[in-house]
Amino acid sequence: MTQAPLEDTDRRIVELLAGDGRMSFTDLGRATGLSTSAVHQRVKRLEHRGIITGYAAALDHTELGLPMTAFISITPIDPAAPDDYPDRVRDIAEIESCWSVAGEESYILKVRVGNPVDLEDLLARIRAAAGVSTRTTVVLSTPFENRSVTG
Repeated sequence: MTQAPLEDTDRRIVELLAGDGRMSFTDLGRATGLSTSAVHQRVKRLEHRGIITGYAAALDHTELGLPMTAFISITPIDPAAPDDYPDRVRDIAEIESCWSVAGEESYILKVRVGNPVDLEDLLARIRAAAGVSTRTTVVLSTPFENRSVTG
């Protein structure tokens, strides 16, 4: 069952929280023209509907010693093998995200590492753990990331 589309006020609340997940209900109220209690009720309803699924800190990966981002596309060596690749690589800490995709590859992994040597080591571990071939794209710069797209 498809949920009803978001009202403009709820969409605005989602946009504001996507930009600053720690924004107070009072500040959200000021930005939307609602009372603090009305904003609180709306946020709880958005959480209950599954539109807001959590809150996270934005990290400076360079300061964490992980300045290198890459996308690794994986393709099964044996197409008849079970499609359990996410389970096979789940415990590899450098993998930030895993997406199932249409096309030649089966999955795309977003990874963060310290340097090219670390990336080479990570590729070897992914290939060994999952029994896949890989194709890697190294990110040179990130003009923007994790923008809120609310439609």
